[in-house]
Amino acid sequence: MVETLATPVATPAAALPAAIRTALEDNVAVALRTLEAGEDVTVDGQVIQLRDAISAGHKFAVTPITAGAPVRRYRAPIGIATRDIAVGEHVHTHNVKTALTGEQAYTFSAPRADASRSTAAPVRTFEGYVRPDGSVGTRNELWILPTVGCVGRLGERLAQRGNAMGAPGVDAVHAFNHPFGCSQLGADLDGTAAILASLALNPNAGGVLLLGLGCESNQLDALLTRIPEARRSRIRVLRAQSEGDEFAAGERLIAELLGFMSEDRRATVPLSHLRLGVKCGGSDAMSGLTANPLIGLMADAVTQAGGAAILTEIPEVFGAETLLLERATSREVFDKLSALVNSFKRYFLDHGEPVSENPSPGNIAGGITTLEEKSLGAVQKGGLAPIHDVIGYGERLSTTGLTVLEAPGNDAVSTTALAAAGATITLFSTGRGTPLGSPVPTLKIASNSALAAHKPGWIDFDAGMVLTMGMEAAAWVLLDRILAIASGEPSRNERNDERAIGIWKRGVTL
Repeated sequence: MVETLATPVATPAAALPAAIRTALEDNVAVALRTLEAGEDVTVDGQVIQLRDAISAGHKFAVTPITAGAPVRRYRAPIGIATRDIAVGEHVHTHNVKTALTGEQAYTFSAPRADASRSTAAPVRTFEGYVRPDGSVGTRNELWILPTVGCVGRLGERLAQRGNAMGAPGVDAVHAFNHPFGCSQLGADLDGTAAILASLALNPNAGGVLLLGLGCESNQLDALLTRIPEARRSRIRVLRAQSEGDEFAAGERLIAELLGFMSEDRRATVPLSHLRLGVKCGGSDAMSGLTANPLIGLMADAVTQAGGAAILTEIPEVFGAETLLLERATSREVFDKLSALVNSFKRYFLDHGEPVSENPSPGNIAGGITTLEEKSLGAVQKGGLAPIHDVIGYGERLSTTGLTVLEAPGNDAVSTTALAAAGATITLFSTGRGTPLGSPVPTLKIASNSALAAHKPGWIDFDAGMVLTMGMEAAAWVLLDRILAIASGEPSRNERNDERAIGIWKRGVTL
């Protein structure tokens, strides 16, 4: 049965409780503000006297937890108590450990009914750029993609010149420098080529200049074979070693592309044409209560409308993967997803690292104790939609609905992989804040209002409003913001000129 996302009704902001428990099955609650030792706190009608001071975002026990028993949040275990924990005591890394081990065997069951949510509102639209292949961009930009780091600075200089030329209807010229493309072998080199070719196909790029040196491993001719012939009319190629004046040659090619792109115009298109990437970075304990489930509602709204959403960061589903596997639409999708999760675990183990080597120091400071806790909060970004496909690093979307993408959790690498897969806008939740931006608009969604107030130059949306106006009402406000940015309003990362790519390097360097 499909749950309906109701149209919001304006309500006055309510006073925040001191702490919140996600579900009655949980044996911990999360402080919404800093609490003092000895303070009485009411949780679900139970008055608890705190034994310790509890920082905002951190957890305390609401029932006694014996040593060796599971600590539960989000209705699921987030780790094991390493000693007895009394009611009102701080629950964190000093008394909880992960229960994660290595690879697992997963059992397929029949796909369950679609539990995702849909909107009951009129069809939503945005103003996008319709490309000849039917894809729709949220920007009309010229992207300069170097095949190798040796010409990265040349690309940046050419982008500056392209922006100085100016062209009506063109949003900007961007060069995406990186240090790879040579001294790589095998699958490592193939990954670099795949990600660059897929970026060249993103519908936000109305024109692309592929910039090579000439002697690099990542050869231009081989790269071009990855790009369909139908898309090459807006792609130009420059081999720097073959030109007497490579800068002048690049200027001519950019001017030619800008001439084509200046004829492009925005058109009204339905929400079904949006390709939404979802991502988190610098998470805190509030991310799983506010920003991530709010993003999940956006994923549900887009996929229910006939659009596509992409979930990645595979190491940050460890401990929560069964929740995703239950949503696989077929045995084939189930097998691909379970194999992907286990291959990432093997990737860690082969490098001598435990699969639980996460959360980060910033996550821990924000109240996240184990990878299980981080993962259970993180997977909420995918909403409740069925999973229709699983794709590899550097591959592109081939279907609508929710797709899981192979990529690590690293912010730069995963946001780049999302853009390469076809995302035309990315929602990025954060509890600690980051200025990072990807090739496409990268909306920073703060999990708490304090961050939004402290970093207004970084944050596009304050998900802290979920605690005062409710999840569904906040979702409608966020959806309007997404559609405004998809229609051309600059995101914070665009205003700050924070645009970069990160390539996942997995092999030796020659």
